Amino acid sequence: MTRGRNALSPLAWAALLVASLVAVPILSVAANLLAGGSGDTWQHLASTVLPDYIVNTLLLCAGVSAGTILIGVGTAWLVSVHDFPLRRVFEWALVLPLAVPAYVMAYTYTDLLQFVGPVQTWLRSAFDLAPGQYWFPDIRTVTGATLIFIFVLYPYVYLLARAAFLERASGMLEVGRSLGLTAWQSFLRISIPLARPAIAAGASLALMETLADYGAVSYFGVQTFTTGIYRAWFSLGDRVAAAQLSAVLLFFIALILFLERVSRGNARFHNTTGRNRPMPGRRLRGPAAFGAIVACAVPLLLGFLVPGGVLLEMALTEGDAQFGERFFQLAHNSFTLAAVTALIAVAIAVLLAYAARMSRHPATGFVNRIVGLGYALPGSVIAVGVLIPVTRIDTWLAGSLQSLTGHNPGLLLTGGIAALVYAYLVRFLTVSLGSVETSLAKITPAMDDAARSLGYGQAETLWRVHLPLLRGSMLTAGLLVFVDVMKELPATLVMRPFNFDTLATQAYTLASDERLTEASTAALAIVAVGVLPLIIISRQIARSRTR
Repeated sequence: MTRGRNALSPLAWAALLVASLVAVPILSVAANLLAGGSGDTWQHLASTVLPDYIVNTLLLCAGVSAGTILIGVGTAWLVSVHDFPLRRVFEWALVLPLAVPAYVMAYTYTDLLQFVGPVQTWLRSAFDLAPGQYWFPDIRTVTGATLIFIFVLYPYVYLLARAAFLERASGMLEVGRSLGLTAWQSFLRISIPLARPAIAAGASLALMETLADYGAVSYFGVQTFTTGIYRAWFSLGDRVAAAQLSAVLLFFIALILFLERVSRGNARFHNTTGRNRPMPGRRLRGPAAFGAIVACAVPLLLGFLVPGGVLLEMALTEGDAQFGERFFQLAHNSFTLAAVTALIAVAIAVLLAYAARMSRHPATGFVNRIVGLGYALPGSVIAVGVLIPVTRIDTWLAGSLQSLTGHNPGLLLTGGIAALVYAYLVRFLTVSLGSVETSLAKITPAMDDAARSLGYGQAETLWRVHLPLLRGSMLTAGLLVFVDVMKELPATLVMRPFNFDTLATQAYTLASDERLTEASTAALAIVAVGVLPLIIISRQIARSRTR
């Protein structure tokens, strides 16, 4: 019996195989560090643009971490432990900026704030100013990119901090009140220390998304590692230099993950009550209530309502001149990629989570940690790591089939969407895995024991017991992966087959050509697709307050 528990089951072996495939891009990038042939290119990059990459990356990380923590924690605290007008609306609406990709927000604010845009045009008209008589900040800077990322990514901190405040702070806050602590003292001395691990996790997610971005920083002309990887691959044609830049970017990712783990230390917080009790909200009135409404409304306004309104106005007044058959083909490509990736990701997530549940071998836990690294890797790094080995396999397959049949089949993997879907799975598998693992952990092991007593094997237990209970989390996982794939730009730009475009690449291409009004149609479609699942998920989070 002991041997059976410690031995690797077929499920565990399948999980190890999946983890190996996910690890291929990382190993590919690492292997190219030892490759030769890019000495001149690397020396050129190191002496010219590499310092800018490092400085801009550090500035973006510092600004985004400070801004997302300030807004995310502040709004989470307000809606979690206070009661004021519109609080219930803000509870779920503050998540909506996640539906707007950073590159889409960059396009809208550029159109809004540029010299011929409505803001500067109104200023010149209202104050009778001539060009050159006034100063107006340029959004296409590191500061502008930082602000864009802050208002797009603060919901990561908001979601995790709010969950921590609701789940862990209620009883402790009551004790603090009985000891005479004011609301501000309770916030600093009780709530923040308890929520520190969640805040650190949310900030690290925001930073990884910042490092992974290509569209916004490229459009703003901010030189970062993602723009450098793309330039080294396509402009210089040097895959080794691209891999070396990817390795430096991986160092920043690893540093963020290390700092996030260090910030948590050995802290562990557990609920000691039998159930989570909703906290009685502290009623805010007068100026305090008005201040809370403004504090919650500003990030929602700047992060979702303004860019959404600008996109809607541009799409209705002008929009894409090619709207019609071309647009629906782009939508079909995007939906096909997103749907295929979501289905495969959910299936693999169920396999990995169930293997970890049924096997006590330490390898299964390690496997899921390996898979989790994918979300920490930028799409550009994954694209480089996938293309290098897959291209070699493609070439070998084509040569082998030609020698056997006398016919060259062409590129079977990179010539279609297979390699692109593989890259998406490496990038977003952890999103589906987290949702399924969380839901599976809530199913009592007694149900597994009952199924075994009825003679069910592992596969039949999964099919007849667990899958019906996991339907909700599987749907949530699929929706999250679907939305992420719809928004993904760097990996799609690098790995898309010839003459294959998506809504994301179309929006980027048109915006790069300064055809912002034409880009609005594709960009608005991406935002609209992302809004529905976010509303569903955030409403579920809001209802958790009353449970």
